Amino acid sequence: MKPITKALHHRVSVGETFPAVTPVFQNSAFQAHSPYFYSRKANPNVVEWEGVVRTLEGAEHAVACTTGMTAISLALSLLKPGDRLAVNSLIYGCSYRLFHRLVEQRGIHVDVLDLATPAAFAPGTAMVFLETPTNPFLRSVDIRRTAQRVKAVNPDALVVVDNTWATPLYQRPLELGADLSLHSATKFLSGHSDVMGGIVLTARADLHERLADERFYTGATLDPHSAWLLRRSFQTFELRMRSHREVTLRMRDFLQKQPQIAEVYYPEIDGTQLKGYGGILFFRLGKEYANRYLPFRDALTLFDTGTGMAAVTSMVAQPFTGSHASMTAEEKAAMGLGPDLVRLCFGLEDPEDLEQDILQALRAMQQSRG
Repeated sequence: MKPITKALHHRVSVGETFPAVTPVFQNSAFQAHSPYFYSRKANPNVVEWEGVVRTLEGAEHAVACTTGMTAISLALSLLKPGDRLAVNSLIYGCSYRLFHRLVEQRGIHVDVLDLATPAAFAPGTAMVFLETPTNPFLRSVDIRRTAQRVKAVNPDALVVVDNTWATPLYQRPLELGADLSLHSATKFLSGHSDVMGGIVLTARADLHERLADERFYTGATLDPHSAWLLRRSFQTFELRMRSHREVTLRMRDFLQKQPQIAEVYYPEIDGTQLKGYGGILFFRLGKEYANRYLPFRDALTLFDTGTGMAAVTSMVAQPFTGSHASMTAEEKAAMGLGPDLVRLCFGLEDPEDLEQDILQALRAMQQSRG
């Protein structure tokens, strides 16, 4: 053989290396006899990360994908034209807009309900989608009660819970009657603002098969390097969440004492559904300062701006112009969302430093003219 042919076929054997950490399988293709075959279908890094999240959340099956919005889209692919989808009235703005695109594109009927109340489900409701704690306001929705109520109307209805903010460490929807639990892995499961991903979990083999097929044929599979980064992030996941939880509780108590703040939003931790919480708080500025978010934001020195969250550094955002910007003024008003609402995402900084930064920003806001 010529040197070029020999060079092209040279391989280092990996069977006896026994690495302490699984390496990145940056492969698009495998040998025909490999169980992985093709990375659009499966890849060792993706399968390993799926197994990690399944273990933590108590799920039988998992389908990892490119982003949290992809995870939602995979769940919605289980609906057929003419089906009825019920969604909670408090929901992430892009999720809300995606649901209404279904109305136009696939003839899906969307009912927006307040699931924190005994709202009636329409006959034939095929799916219920909710976040808990909600975005915004961090209100809790009873997963078990919601599942019981919708399945009394339609035993085949699917209950889908976006578990991103609770995380599998503090809430396990599948054990409470949900059919699907999903995450934007870009948030706490990553925790470092350096990777995007999503995942859908279920106990049902039939739903897993349909979701995996949808991922394969749409090409929505998570790439190997992102899966490797997410697996690495899990090495410190519990430690990070413990710190987020402690800092968030302290910051809640601190913010409640500030005269410029009218209300602080923190979820109900009942110990049954939600067993802990950390990372994100909302607060309303007092009526006198309702339009002074920008002076407050600009005075902060330790809080980054933008759409990121759940990372090692803190961030500030205004949901009215950020996470819910795609909603109309009327839709925001119906949600109770105004420019006076502020979202703080706490990182791993020393909480005393964060308190001092917020104090000086509130004073600067108070002295500003709006």
